[in-house]
Amino acid sequence: MTAIDIVPVTGPALLDRFIRLPERLHKDDPHYIAPLHLERKEALTAKNPFFGHADVQFWLARKDGRDVGRISAQIDHHALELRPDGTGQFGLIAAEDDPAVIKALLDVAADWLRARDMTRMQGPLNLNINEEIGLLVDGFGTPPMLLMGHDKPYLGPRLEEQGLRKEKDVYAYLYDITKDLPAGARRLIDRPLPKGVTVRRMDFKRYDDEIKAVTSIFNDAWRDNWGFVPLTEVETDYLAKSLKPLLNPRLVRFVEQDGEAVGFIVCLPNLNEAIRDLNGKLLPLGWAKLLWRLKVAGLKTARVPLMGIRKAASQGMIGSLLPFLLIDAVRTDAAAMGFQHIELSWILENNMPMRRINESLGGVAYKTYRIYEKAL
Repeated sequence: MTAIDIVPVTGPALLDRFIRLPERLHKDDPHYIAPLHLERKEALTAKNPFFGHADVQFWLARKDGRDVGRISAQIDHHALELRPDGTGQFGLIAAEDDPAVIKALLDVAADWLRARDMTRMQGPLNLNINEEIGLLVDGFGTPPMLLMGHDKPYLGPRLEEQGLRKEKDVYAYLYDITKDLPAGARRLIDRPLPKGVTVRRMDFKRYDDEIKAVTSIFNDAWRDNWGFVPLTEVETDYLAKSLKPLLNPRLVRFVEQDGEAVGFIVCLPNLNEAIRDLNGKLLPLGWAKLLWRLKVAGLKTARVPLMGIRKAASQGMIGSLLPFLLIDAVRTDAAAMGFQHIELSWILENNMPMRRINESLGGVAYKTYRIYEKAL
């Protein structure tokens, strides 16, 4: 039996191999889209503020002189402050369909976590609950949207062979915004706005203040959610600067009650559509193609990665109306801009109020991502 070597990622050259490995694994998959190498190098190094409150390690698996798999292990100390339950995470897992390789990768991640007093392993999280989460287990026949994963169909069963079990599923919902809303939703949205309620676009002249409002609302809205870890101001600032080139005030909306922002929605053009054939590279001609597609040709797909309503504002008849107003405002402007489909993700499987809202607006759960767990 050929030996499998597990190599810690310790420098730029190994990190580059770590980032590029999925491209070879998915070379025959027409739906895989390689993320931009530049973006991945920033997300997987100390430039990402997650590293300021986490311990992180990456590994490559090698067999017969080739890179055949990869994995990360991480401990999010902010999560442990909220829930001191001894849970560490694994993530970024990708491998050839070889049970021995997958076992070796999971074993090294588990050993690393165990050595740091973790008693449970959870994942994949790439790298935390506020970034990419879950392994794709349904919906392989379409490309992933911006900041969403795309995995090989065999990987889920291979994880289960190694004793990992489902902890939670999350869904991605897809809207065809070229179609009108279902009649019931249209009647609800077409009613006059309640007194004191307004929906407005993001004010780029007050960019920093608007981002602070997003952070505050997000942390309040989701604080009781499964797996919640609050966004810090440093993380929000990093996210805001990273995504600013994609933000359009027509696609970022706030809902206010009596002049106070109580809810928001952020919709981003689907960058993956624009980089689909760049193989992760911006040089020599990738920049020109990317700018042309974003600024001239336009994109047809978009994704809502962030949305929230303050808990105090989410109660009662008016509170139940606010998510509809936000989604429809973005949907209407996105359609006018030439977009055809919007993904709203991710939605917890047991978040029935949000699932009902999505489905009543015509959304279809078209992808399922799974978070696994295992006692150490």
